Amino acid sequence: MKPEEFGGIQRNVLGGPLGRCSDKPLTGFFRDGCCNTSEEDFGSHTLCVVLTDEFLEFSRARGNDLSTPRPEYDFPGLHAGERWCLCAARWREALHFGKAPRVVLTACNEASLEIVSLDDLKHYAIDLN
Repeated sequence: MKPEEFGGIQRNVLGGPLGRCSDKPLTGFFRDGCCNTSEEDFGSHTLCVVLTDEFLEFSRARGNDLSTPRPEYDFPGLHAGERWCLCAARWREALHFGKAPRVVLTACNEASLEIVSLDDLKHYAIDLN
């Protein structure tokens, strides 16, 4: 099911249109550059984060190595400073351990609010005035 089939235009956590997260590397459950989601996205890849070395190491230690390239999956391996649509539950776990990366609220899907609070996201936002 494509994002538009999952209820039309998806919104960000602030209620506006969902912004782009990253085209390089191309991110999102649908690899469309946005943190769009659908019923098939069991991991809820809905949070646009700015990766850090600390978070990448934390994720690797928790069994999800995002740094190592996996050409068989057309996955380039990620680096600090890049943006990525992250699973909301992984971000919540990283928050609990003090390792949560910063977020881009305008590119975080409102569906993530089922897993994380807007107050927590605002505390880590890079795009609040």
